[in-house]
Amino acid sequence: MYRVITVEREYGCGGGEIACELAKRLGWKLWDHALTEEIAKSANVDCLAVERCQERVDSSFRRLAKVFLRGSHERSMPISSAPFDADRLVEVGEEVMQHIVREGKCVIVGRGAPYLLRQQPDTFHVFLYAPRAEKIRRLKESGRCPNSTNIEELVDTIDRERITFVKHYFGADWPTRSLYHMMVNTAIGNDNVISAIMHTMQDLDKRSAAKLTDFQPGQVLSAS
Repeated sequence: MYRVITVEREYGCGGGEIACELAKRLGWKLWDHALTEEIAKSANVDCLAVERCQERVDSSFRRLAKVFLRGSHERSMPISSAPFDADRLVEVGEEVMQHIVREGKCVIVGRGAPYLLRQQPDTFHVFLYAPRAEKIRRLKESGRCPNSTNIEELVDTIDRERITFVKHYFGADWPTRSLYHMMVNTAIGNDNVISAIMHTMQDLDKRSAAKLTDFQPGQVLSAS
């Protein structure tokens, strides 16, 4: 039975909002900004101080760390202390995530979760994407981006940074399609996306349960 859902997403496709609503419908805990806070706490970084920092040009690895830490909480999150670099961030993030998975019944947004939890059999992985025009429309309507922000530039650059991050730390392409149980175009609407995720997850759970029920002691399972 699936006890954890990871939601990876293209920037601007509405992944954060969809993950939040999905968690509410399931009655599960959402680990989005809460995960940022937990990582900051575990690494002895003042999360409030981090959030107060303004966007600034920094080194490539510190910029990549912000991508990992940000999740769908799409704000500039510069790392405030020199010892806390991207290497440390991934290390702490994995430790925190393993603890979260043991508790179960949660939805995790981004932070490399599909890669860190790829060996967890009770974890359901989803990738959300959308056409560029749809992402720009969503960002404009959300009001999350300041008026001075170049939304089109963010759409084009943030995912490129995610690609670089995943390649560097996991030696994989982003997205790695084989990791996901399903990939959904959010242009079909949030309700449809959430319904598709829940239906598919529940269907796979039923199939898994049926296989266990049909199996009799002493029976040899065929690999074919």
